[in-house]
Amino acid sequence: MKGNVFLLEDDTSICGLVKVALEMNDFKFSSFPTLKAFSDALEKELPDVALLDIMLPDGSGLDALKLVKQKYPSVSCIMLSALSKEEDKVNGLNMGADDYIAKPFSVLELVARVNARIRGKQKPAVLTARDITLDTETFSCEIDGKSIQLNRKEFELLKYFMENQGKVLTRDKLLIEVWGYDTGETRTLDNHVARLRKLGVPIETIFGVGYKL
Repeated sequence: MKGNVFLLEDDTSICGLVKVALEMNDFKFSSFPTLKAFSDALEKELPDVALLDIMLPDGSGLDALKLVKQKYPSVSCIMLSALSKEEDKVNGLNMGADDYIAKPFSVLELVARVNARIRGKQKPAVLTARDITLDTETFSCEIDGKSIQLNRKEFELLKYFMENQGKVLTRDKLLIEVWGYDTGETRTLDNHVARLRKLGVPIETIFGVGYKL
């Protein structure tokens, strides 16, 4: 499978066309007619890409976009909307949408854009930084040749640092990307950073901003 795609759309004919096109291209596919059904599904499984219609029976695709970006920031979101609704495109992109496709759309274009989002998400399974090696497939870590046991959040935090080596990462950004929320409370993050430092991870504090590996 190339990836997992969720479609939030109440038009059954569009769902059918998208289903055929994506499954023929080796994607796992699920569709949901309401915001509630989509939200419930996210609690059980996360897609790689979410296709979000703007007009829904129980809300807006912009509500779905806000939910995904706040709780599941790793999911790429592509908005679907009528060509005439310029404000929907602007609002969606300003709220964090990764792409926008105007209706009516070509299913070939949609598949191409989904493929582009999937390619953009692909990262090497083994990450290295100095004497640190992180294997994202086996969930293993070595520092200076020694196997290190990390809990899930420690692993995800170190992984995000290693994917962004040399970049200054704000506390808010780290909370959103690793924990999926930003409460303004950084104690949990700081405690995890302190733990990684004790293990030998060279994380630098950038005072008043955040951290850098």
